[in-house]
Amino acid sequence: MGKAGIAMRKFASTLCSLGFSAAHLHPGEASHGDLGLVTKDDILFVASTSGKTREIIEIVELARNIDVKKVVGITSHPDSPIRDMADYIIDMGIINEAGYLGLAPTTSILIMIGITDCIALVAAEHANITKEDYSKYHHGGYLGGLARGDREIF
Repeated sequence: MGKAGIAMRKFASTLCSLGFSAAHLHPGEASHGDLGLVTKDDILFVASTSGKTREIIEIVELARNIDVKKVVGITSHPDSPIRDMADYIIDMGIINEAGYLGLAPTTSILIMIGITDCIALVAAEHANITKEDYSKYHHGGYLGGLARGDREIF
């Protein structure tokens, strides 16, 4: 949900660009049929700085009803309900949001993106994804040309 959802959408996109099958599932839409995207063989990543977001808690419960393989939670608050619901927790630590209000999701989202980028890169290395593999998913644009070793990259 919210800004964390945007970070997770970016995570799914990064995984896809590396050749992994991944999709962003909006928690609000999941309870209205989109949970059909998830199978018992999937790993569900959920992210919520507080870990108290109602829709995130609900999507974990719904995914458990269809026997999703594993749930990985990314959260910050020590009293996050997600900590008890997930199979694995990635603890972002105590976070102070930037700015004079200290409320807008800023620092927490940067940390989420950093964590999920690291997960994607480690997964790609573990799967031995090569530049050639990468070029198959980036057949156009600058990155595709770079991965293919094109001499002229615009």
